[in-house]
Amino acid sequence: MVDGDKADDLLMTSTFDPREIEASIKTLSSKIEDLTTCNTLIVNHGTQLQRSLAELDQIQSAEEATSKMKAINEQTTLFRITVSAMINACKDHLDFVTSQHQIYGGRFSQAAQLSGTQARSLVKSPDTESNNHQIPRSTASSSDEEDVFEDAADQFTVVVSSNIGSDINVSSNNHLKLPSQDKSQGSETPNDYINHMSNESTKHAKRVRRRTIPERPKYGLTNLWGLLKNCVGKDLTKIPMPVMLNEPLSFLQRFSEDFEYSYCLDNAAKCDQWEQMCWVAVFAISSYCYTSTRKSCKPFNPLLGETFEFDRRDDLGWRICSEQVSHHPPTCASHVTGNAGWAIDQETTLTSKFRGKYLQIDPISIVHCKFDGSGHHYTWGKVTTTVHNIIVGRLWVDNHGDIDIVNHKTGDKCHLKFSAYSYFSKDIPRKVTGVVTDKQGTARWVLRGTWDSQMEAAKVLGTSQHGSKPVFETGEYKVIWEKKPPPPHLDKCYNMIQLSVEMNEPEDGVAPTDSRHRPDQRLMENTLWDEANKEKLRLEEKQRELRRLREKKAELAAAEGKSFPEYQPAWFKKTKDPITGNLIHMFTHEYWECKDKQDFSRCPDIF
Repeated sequence: MVDGDKADDLLMTSTFDPREIEASIKTLSSKIEDLTTCNTLIVNHGTQLQRSLAELDQIQSAEEATSKMKAINEQTTLFRITVSAMINACKDHLDFVTSQHQIYGGRFSQAAQLSGTQARSLVKSPDTESNNHQIPRSTASSSDEEDVFEDAADQFTVVVSSNIGSDINVSSNNHLKLPSQDKSQGSETPNDYINHMSNESTKHAKRVRRRTIPERPKYGLTNLWGLLKNCVGKDLTKIPMPVMLNEPLSFLQRFSEDFEYSYCLDNAAKCDQWEQMCWVAVFAISSYCYTSTRKSCKPFNPLLGETFEFDRRDDLGWRICSEQVSHHPPTCASHVTGNAGWAIDQETTLTSKFRGKYLQIDPISIVHCKFDGSGHHYTWGKVTTTVHNIIVGRLWVDNHGDIDIVNHKTGDKCHLKFSAYSYFSKDIPRKVTGVVTDKQGTARWVLRGTWDSQMEAAKVLGTSQHGSKPVFETGEYKVIWEKKPPPPHLDKCYNMIQLSVEMNEPEDGVAPTDSRHRPDQRLMENTLWDEANKEKLRLEEKQRELRRLREKKAELAAAEGKSFPEYQPAWFKKTKDPITGNLIHMFTHEYWECKDKQDFSRCPDIF
């Protein structure tokens, strides 16, 4: 028996999911903002085009007319792109509203009928009131029943057994707790883990780091089309760009942001092989969580020989050393070690193509993750990142593709699917699903969530077949990773996270090639953009001159029948990957020893 208020709550919870409504409102607001932006651009570009056409009648010389016609052609192209963007935005808005009507139209009708039934029940006699307030059997959920979640895109079905839990402990806030932890240790949530690491490190002299940087100046991008119109189909990593498109960080520093959630690897070091795979998987997913808010600025392309080190063993429990080992193609190598007994090596080559309306970024990368205690060796790759509405409209980012994580010691695998965003899909945006399987292909754990919010994990209790798709019976889903909200005081500081702000803080004792010493990047951080542009041009020309000098020496050596050694990085050496068989750059483990001695004589002069 329920009273009127509880009946209303039942009506809403049985008909609508508040998270779905919130997501729909957010998407609708975004589309309205897109329409507003397109309207503003159409008015501005249309006014400029009309003004140019009016000025064309007053031109006397043919040379001036030719120049004016060229400008009009560019303005016409830009106006056409803007109008096309408005048409697409209108279509997207219509498609979204139509899809929402299909989803919620029937639910609103059902809600109205149930509400009417409840209203009529209020005027009935007290003798029948108790019967009218009974929960309908069809809307009540039994603890013995099973909830079925079907996902056609992922080609499997998950059945959640609400009366059967997995063999993991769960803290009060629904985060996954490791079986090896007893109650005396307390629940180890993401934030709890960071606090725990901080408390454990009080024996070290912990450095007080800066909290913010100067705000980004309000420079308009009115000439963005003029910068990018000749770049369609080209790799933007090879094209010089003004600092107005950058943020005051290098790609070497940006890669280090992947370890914002290093607690996932710390927890993985304590688990059995399948739970360990879950933690490794969510660590791989977490590296994409800030791409949706860090979309309007790109990092500086590192110079050849540029390095970055970040020693956070005293508070975060890890340290990293990275180096730009190749300029064409742009490739960086990095080595990270954690206090908990894990190490990561990766070599990443970035390729990007500007397609006119969007920018597609395809990292070519193999990440190696090793755990000292178990000897487990994992590898995985990266997915594609696409930045939409580069010229007009509201910028938005999508990460899509598949990642296969392999444990080369046990044969276990985890297949992650980053679903591409679609206006016609009923799935939530930015969805990620995954299945952990053993070497026989038997499913052990399943993962679900979004790459910009949180991930949940559930243990597989049984598997059956439903047509061509496997059906997994699982325990209850528990939150295993959750994105930390970005610091509100940094929203005008390139939307950085706190870890990013600390990366470019000047530090004594680092190599002279460290990104912190890069002058154009430092000038930009201090809002001296004109000076930063001049310094950027100087550094790029110096790099080109060094490349021409190496090429000339190679030609002379070839003419004499001698071999000329290729460029050798300072801290990484090209070796054969034992897993893939490819040649990759591996850390020589000499950097930290040289830093202790303050011997950086091998570093090139790049700044």
